[in-house]
Amino acid sequence: MQEPVSAIRNIGPALEKEFSKAGLSFAQQVRDLGADAAYALLLAHGVRPHFIGYYALVMGLQGRPWNDCQGSEKQDLRKRFDKIKAASIKAPAGQGEFERMMDQIGIIER
Repeated sequence: MQEPVSAIRNIGPALEKEFSKAGLSFAQQVRDLGADAAYALLLAHGVRPHFIGYYALVMGLQGRPWNDCQGSEKQDLRKRFDKIKAASIKAPAGQGEFERMMDQIGIIER
């Protein structure tokens, strides 16, 4: 029998529900993806980015309490979080990938 997502430390019922909406029902699926890809999938399915939620997931996958993250480790995780968040910015409706990239670098008029 497979473990539910909530078997991962620091993941409660609310986040487990969000993972389910994103198609991840089992802890091993999240473990296989890793923290960054799993969190990016959550963002792609409408979860609002939240740094503490991200690093709690990272810590949980390492079997550590959510508040165990400090100092340079926390700074490094912030950089990773910012990259994941930036990559998750969705293009406006009807805008393709090329147009989204052009918009990001300031080519498209507003």
